[in-house]
Amino acid sequence: MDTLLYSFPVSNVQTWLWTPPLAAFGISLFTSMVGVSGAFLLLPFQMSWLGFTGPAVSATNLVFNLVATPGGIYRYWREGRMAWPVAAIILAGTVPGTLAGWFLRIHYLPDPQRFRIFAGAMLLYVGGQVLYGLAAHRRRRDGAAPRRPPRTSPVSSTRWSAHAPVLETVQIDPRRIALRFGGYSISFSLPAMLALSLAVGIAGGIYGIGGGAIIAPLCVVLFRLPVYVVASAALSATLVTSAFGVALYSLLPGPTGAPAAPDWSLGLLFGVGGFAGMYCGARLQRFVPETLLKLGLGAVLLLLALRYLAPLATGL
Repeated sequence: MDTLLYSFPVSNVQTWLWTPPLAAFGISLFTSMVGVSGAFLLLPFQMSWLGFTGPAVSATNLVFNLVATPGGIYRYWREGRMAWPVAAIILAGTVPGTLAGWFLRIHYLPDPQRFRIFAGAMLLYVGGQVLYGLAAHRRRRDGAAPRRPPRTSPVSSTRWSAHAPVLETVQIDPRRIALRFGGYSISFSLPAMLALSLAVGIAGGIYGIGGGAIIAPLCVVLFRLPVYVVASAALSATLVTSAFGVALYSLLPGPTGAPAAPDWSLGLLFGVGGFAGMYCGARLQRFVPETLLKLGLGAVLLLLALRYLAPLATGL
């Protein structure tokens, strides 16, 4: 087994070659079902399990997104569930936000301990939003919020595929966007979505994610968009934003003694596992209840947040 140990040059991580792709596959299989690439959970894995804590860990996370997200995007596109208008609006805000996030990460959050606090706060907020939205949905039940399309069993998957709901654009103007999905009408404010996307881009640029892990649950909670619609748009925006983020971390200079360029070999291994996990997750999403997906994601995010914020309670 020791012959498979490999030392990665940038991160100084030493681990078995099968560990990064296997971890990324398991994470992405679950997270891609709710429109999250898996980078949000992969970063804690790198920091806590592999001991990779410098600024370059954020850039390496973005490399994972470049390789992994096309698997899920392709599957959603094949099934006619790509929310292109939503993805375009998210990108219009997250791309400039990523530039601001890169600057803050490199110049103000290079210290591992300070970054752990930021990461814990991010995880706590997003996990809380997911669970809050789930509780609110249970209270509303059949209210004004659009409902998800009926779930089918694996036995009837061929029939579901033949008559799968297709996302249609009904209206686009400077104030509002209206969509139709599976017989349900969906609309939201365009300026509000742009403002949210800008804030998400800043946070994602700092954390080292494309923003999907943040924007997906917030779209569900704040705009009442169904996970089945948000997932495809979030992954598409994540891919483009991650490419922009990798370029920033690779080409722009950082402070002396704080390498920020990604560890490409480690990031590519994560990406290979993530690609397979996202493809499988996108395919299996229709068979898993939306409530279960949200509950699992929220619980995992809160547990990780508590892990990173625990030292604050003890005065460390």
